[in-house]
Amino acid sequence: MYTIAIDGPSGSGKTTTAKALARKLGWGYLDTGAMYRAVAVGCMEAGIYDPEGIAEYCRTMEVEISTDPDHPAIIVAGHDISEAIRAPETSAWVSKVSTNPECRINLVQRQKDIIASSNMVAEGRDITTVVAADAEVRILLTADAEARMSRRGAELGGKVDEAGLRDQVLRRDRDDSTLVNFTVAADGVVTINSTLMTLDEVVDQILSLAEHAGIPVQ
Repeated sequence: MYTIAIDGPSGSGKTTTAKALARKLGWGYLDTGAMYRAVAVGCMEAGIYDPEGIAEYCRTMEVEISTDPDHPAIIVAGHDISEAIRAPETSAWVSKVSTNPECRINLVQRQKDIIASSNMVAEGRDITTVVAADAEVRILLTADAEARMSRRGAELGGKVDEAGLRDQVLRRDRDDSTLVNFTVAADGVVTINSTLMTLDEVVDQILSLAEHAGIPVQ
């Protein structure tokens, strides 16, 4: 099995890039952040706000996540919450999950199990250093703050104002960086700054790295 791991801050283009790579390679795609968001949605719906309760919900959560880049979906206890995890209120709340150490331990193991099941492009915040530290290709995808907020704003279709975007992008990065490092490349991780690059340019650069690592890309 082969793995391409992509780390980076919010709005750096991880999701779009990872999906494009998965399509080109015919691989699976794993959005690890969706799993944290799923816990957030479940806890908000159940009125669970304390760290111990969040950790317990995470441990017992029944979750299925699609690895099809064209049909991403996440199912919790039989309910499709694919839209709910992208809601602004989920984005504003998810750091309570992602900064919970017990949740991270539980979800990281689930993510490792999924990655081990097939060729996978996995993206998130601690993929290159924790979840898939032995991936054949490890990328830290970055972009400047203004570009990242612009991209996230486009994803949200203008539903969030500038203050909300700064909270979702910059504040979340600051909170999450208390537990994981996704701003400085670890040894063996290639940094790609996507600020002035097109999607095709980013994808082509990663495919070149994959080919150099011995991954069949044709």
